[in-house]
Amino acid sequence: MVRGLLDLSAPWQRVAVALAGLHLMWILLETWTTVRSSTSVEMATDRGTIYVYATARAATVAAACLPAADDQTYHPWMLALPVVFAAAVGFRLWGIRTLGRFYSHRVRVLGDHQVVQSGPYRWVRHPAYLGMALGHVVFVLFFLNTYSAAALMVLLPTLVVRILVEERTLLTLPGYSDYAATHRRVIPWIW
Repeated sequence: MVRGLLDLSAPWQRVAVALAGLHLMWILLETWTTVRSSTSVEMATDRGTIYVYATARAATVAAACLPAADDQTYHPWMLALPVVFAAAVGFRLWGIRTLGRFYSHRVRVLGDHQVVQSGPYRWVRHPAYLGMALGHVVFVLFFLNTYSAAALMVLLPTLVVRILVEERTLLTLPGYSDYAATHRRVIPWIW
């Protein structure tokens, strides 16, 4: 069996196309934020992590779309992965929308920046990173191959570094240290 997205005779192939389409929609939904972030005159403090993180994200998706070295077996439970993917991306977009103009792909603090504790920020400090990480894990799990697994192993630590850089900046905001003391970064009750 040749693995490809052009022959839609098997259910997993239709799911693959749907999952790839969902990922493309995700990229399009975040385009406005990307454009707005790149034209911002605010001083960014992300220490260049945006480039490493964006490259790791792109490499993970590109590697997942490469064919597996061997015949990959698809299981019925894999049909649920697009639903989990959509939920993860939805959680990320909910976090972005909740922050509104305070959200940027670049780490920065606005002059009137405030600590947001509503929406998904009631549970974790970085729901956008949680949604992104889970979305990529699910995407790679469906299109699993050696390259996508390796790329994911680069992306996840990159996200951790980026979160730590962002935290350093956010700790300059009044009230953030109190918020941080009562909310985990990404995974409730763990980290």
